[in-house]
Amino acid sequence: MKESYIKKFGDVWKIQTKASLSNVRTSASKTRRVTNQIRGCSYEQALILLEFMPYRACYFVLQPIISAAANASANCESKFDKSDFFISEAHVDNATSLKRSRPRAQGRGYPVHKPTCHITVTLTLRDRTEK
Repeated sequence: MKESYIKKFGDVWKIQTKASLSNVRTSASKTRRVTNQIRGCSYEQALILLEFMPYRACYFVLQPIISAAANASANCESKFDKSDFFISEAHVDNATSLKRSRPRAQGRGYPVHKPTCHITVTLTLRDRTEK
């Protein structure tokens, strides 16, 4: 899902862009650990944080952030610098688990659940006065 839209916050209209990544083959709790760190950060600061965090989920969180920034610069009629955006929302939802079985002794099989998740990131244009 990729969207760019203008939304009203109180008396002020702000430009927001949203991107999501679905059915990522990692657990939601491990991915939330990463999204909690970058929520509220600027676009450039989030890229730096994700580059140096030692978690596998950083790669999956990085993809919708880059996509949302590209959508904002491509879809809006006036061009914006990517550094003007900050991450206003970043959330992770559980998705369906892949169910597999593990062969065991005497013809038995134990169930193995491989979790997946959906990652959604929303970027909002920062006002010039907020910097």
